[in-house]
Amino acid sequence: MDFKLSEEQLMIRQAARDFAQQELLPGVIERDENQTFPHEAIKKMGELGFMGMMVDPKYGGSGMDTVSYVLAMEEISKIDASASVVMSVNNSLVCWGLQKFGTEEQKEKYLIDLATGKKLGAFCLSEPEAGSDATSQKTTAIEKGDHYLLNGTKNWITNGGSADVYLVIAQTHIEKKHKGINAFIIEKGWEGFEIGPKENKLGIRGSDTHSLQFNDVKIPKENRIGEDGFGFKFAMKTLAGGRIGIASQALGIASGAYELALKYSKQRKAFGTEICNHQAIAFKLADMAVEIEAARHLCIKAAWEKDQGMNYDLSGAMAKLYASKVAMDTTIEAVQIHGGNGYVKEYHVERLMRDAKITQIYEGTSEIQKIVISRSILND
Repeated sequence: MDFKLSEEQLMIRQAARDFAQQELLPGVIERDENQTFPHEAIKKMGELGFMGMMVDPKYGGSGMDTVSYVLAMEEISKIDASASVVMSVNNSLVCWGLQKFGTEEQKEKYLIDLATGKKLGAFCLSEPEAGSDATSQKTTAIEKGDHYLLNGTKNWITNGGSADVYLVIAQTHIEKKHKGINAFIIEKGWEGFEIGPKENKLGIRGSDTHSLQFNDVKIPKENRIGEDGFGFKFAMKTLAGGRIGIASQALGIASGAYELALKYSKQRKAFGTEICNHQAIAFKLADMAVEIEAARHLCIKAAWEKDQGMNYDLSGAMAKLYASKVAMDTTIEAVQIHGGNGYVKEYHVERLMRDAKITQIYEGTSEIQKIVISRSILND
């Protein structure tokens, strides 16, 4: 593995950094405070190619590698994790899932608009009683000749109110359990599809998270993804890639908090000198730098394995588990380094601390990642 980034990768990272500083930083505190979805920023991200980064150009994508995606996700997440989770879901879960497993007709109809940012996607797996346990789906899609009837509830859906296209996992053959699950493409506005109130969240408050209700929603047969019963495998394969995106988001939150803490420590004085000159603070910064670099290497390794066509289930789970822990630990320390100012919104670190927690929960909790990792190493 070559640790040197290519010229193209460096350019992508710089473009993401410039966009985050110029377009996302202004107003980020107000968007968090008011739970405002960054519509204009997301539109511009689509125009820059950040909403379909790994999609083939013939379907409107940027045709970039996964390493470039990690670099861009880190830079966006440093400034606004609410914007980066929108980007992550659209890239890792929706666009990738459709490109990898969708029919040519599905790609022509849905993927092009999603990859260019003209439309936004959502991935609908979690339920009130089936968060990380994808085998316990209560939402059903019963076959009725030339269509399916969809009934049930999905919870905690990112982009739930803003999406145009929804990939929904549902049980078709209850007696077959996980082998009877299917994945479907649903459009906003279909009869019987209702969007619940926006969740009032601790962090990533600019992203819109909703519950979704399906009441006899009629799904055309051609909107099923893959063969009958492929839904569980579709969800697992898609989530494996999604972990890389969330790991990168956690990495960005951590590195953003570290950069703020480092800058503040060089400006704030106590006992006659800048606080970075006090060993207690210097050692905190040293630990933060080491942990962030280790998380970055895990993220890039997982992305590299994905680009090489290797099995990245283990590396993706490791990256998400470690990077999310680093995000939580680093943001807590960043608040501590800021002292009383760390509790004040204008210094940003309290928001990053709140945003960090979700990275340990969605795309499978930290405990789920440990299950994936332990099964892999024990069966090796």
